[in-house]
Amino acid sequence: MIRRPVLLLVTLAALSAPLAAQQPKPATKPKPKAAAVKQPPKPLDPNTGKLPPIPRVTGPIKLDVVYPARTDVVDAGAMSFLLGSVGTGDARLTINGDTVHVWPNGAFVAWLPFPNDSVIDFKLVAFRPGGQRDSMMYQVRRAVRAPLPTTALWFDTLSMRPKGRVWWPVNEYLPLSVRAAEGSEVRLIFPDGTWVPMVASVGYDDVPWGIRAFDRDTANLDRPVKADRYVGLVRGRSLGADPGPLLGAEPRNGGCAMCRRNRMTTPDTNLAVLEAIKGADTVRTTWPLQLSLLDSLPTVVELDDDTARVGNTDRLSVGRATPGATYNWFFPNGTRANVSGRLNGDLRLQLSATSVAWVAASDAHALPLFTPPLAATVGSVVLSSAPQSATLRIPLNARVPFQVTEQESSVTVRLYGATGNVDWMRYGGSDSLVEKMTWAQPTADEVTITLDLTKPVWGYRTRWDRSDLLLEIRRPPTIDKLHPLKGLRIVVDPGHPPAGATGPTGYREAEANLAVALELRTLLEKGGATVLMTRTSDVSVPLAWRPIFADSVDADLLISIHNNALPDGVNPFTNSGTSVFYNQPRSAPLARSTQAALVERLGLRDLGVGRGDLALVRPTWMPSILTEGMFMAIPEQEEALRLPAGQKMYAAGVYAGIVDFLKGR
Repeated sequence: MIRRPVLLLVTLAALSAPLAAQQPKPATKPKPKAAAVKQPPKPLDPNTGKLPPIPRVTGPIKLDVVYPARTDVVDAGAMSFLLGSVGTGDARLTINGDTVHVWPNGAFVAWLPFPNDSVIDFKLVAFRPGGQRDSMMYQVRRAVRAPLPTTALWFDTLSMRPKGRVWWPVNEYLPLSVRAAEGSEVRLIFPDGTWVPMVASVGYDDVPWGIRAFDRDTANLDRPVKADRYVGLVRGRSLGADPGPLLGAEPRNGGCAMCRRNRMTTPDTNLAVLEAIKGADTVRTTWPLQLSLLDSLPTVVELDDDTARVGNTDRLSVGRATPGATYNWFFPNGTRANVSGRLNGDLRLQLSATSVAWVAASDAHALPLFTPPLAATVGSVVLSSAPQSATLRIPLNARVPFQVTEQESSVTVRLYGATGNVDWMRYGGSDSLVEKMTWAQPTADEVTITLDLTKPVWGYRTRWDRSDLLLEIRRPPTIDKLHPLKGLRIVVDPGHPPAGATGPTGYREAEANLAVALELRTLLEKGGATVLMTRTSDVSVPLAWRPIFADSVDADLLISIHNNALPDGVNPFTNSGTSVFYNQPRSAPLARSTQAALVERLGLRDLGVGRGDLALVRPTWMPSILTEGMFMAIPEQEEALRLPAGQKMYAAGVYAGIVDFLKGR
């Protein structure tokens, strides 16, 4: 029986109910037979490199699928992978009739067609010719995107943006978008009967994030061009039921008109209606948007990521360029900002006239009403010296948002909502680390201060002292040319648990990471370094705590050991290999030297270095990298990580990369 998802589409059937969307009832169709894709007798690219051979395992046949687990929901295209074990290396395996290669230890990785059903049945048969036989039916749940309907006119209600609760300035346009049938006349009708048009926008079908980020086959990025996206604008209208206050609790009584700036009195039925017309056909549906208008009274907030007072946060609020985007700002607790809008749980901070950042609304609490819009003046700055760092004190009369960026040998702090009155830039003596300081006013309400250094950046950190911002620039450690590790403090982090990948025979990434990290500790200590581990046993350590620990002990380097896994729908035979990730520019040379040393020793495919938004490589006080030496899904690599010889090879590669980096410094 085909199990298909409910299609949240509005079609011509909606005409039977005025101004209301009805769900189309898909016709029952026979289950399509997936095209047979023969598994090669051996994988297309075993990518064994220089790894130790897999020992042969002989025993009873026992079928086990490790991934996807029965509770997983696979999000893939036409193909994806299953991995597991048959328990013995002398068995043969078929999945849905196709032959699948079995490794000497009984592991298998199968690259298979995934029919467009919400539940897929895979029949696995393992057998010895003329001997033992085992079989199982294995069901995989799949996230199936609703296919386009065959009717001439339709909406995709899942694509409506925005939906839910929105607070928006009265004089600012709110962008809208929706998918609908190409060639339609689409418009948004307001409760009073007026309407605004929505125009077609040409675009491409979405490519799954995993394929875009990790698939080496660029042909998989090809998507047909379509004009089924419609965009529009709305301004100065409240819609739907009152979404409540922008922040905090509603006033207990009516209060003054200005105190009620976020309140609406429209009923629940006061929603806009989306209409599409093509020829004589029309479809309509309501747009589930509660839109409240902000008036001119400003809202100023203070950020705090620990409103529950649990004490285990990093004391930073993350800012994004748009809701759901990657991290771009890190605002310390106590930072204040002006608010210019909200979409559901995301609050928009108006950093300056031209810059905005989105933060979690739960990280902000409003300052009292009638607090003036935030603005600051930057006064004369003073640099002071200490054995470990040079600290720049930036005087401000308000804790405005800021961002620190670095080049190879310079650090710049950008202060938003600020004007400069920097009469003096005092060096406080002849500090050997800071060569020059400059400031600029690139826009009317942004100030930049740049420190040019005599050496490459090693690290920095910031903190508030009353309303002054302190920017602390770390001095690079003294490196002995003959013994580059001597005297250094290095934090080694065995990645996971919790979470982590699992290999075909059940070997957990957390176990592999720990084994390699302990080998690395031995090598680093022999080289003269002091090594601190985030864990030394198979215990769960919170992710956020690991970089905080490295910062708290003034680590010179942070090395996080991992082994990789691929997103659904990415071929493991052609996309596995070795890679190293970094985040801060200062860490790129360390990532490159470690990648080169790992590839040389492991002999696996060189996937290169990458900049990643990963918690373990974001610390600013030291260079930090995250290694992905091998892939847990590839049987040769899983087994190498289980064997002491493979663990030593991995550790030796990371060690050599660290030493090469230090020699270059």
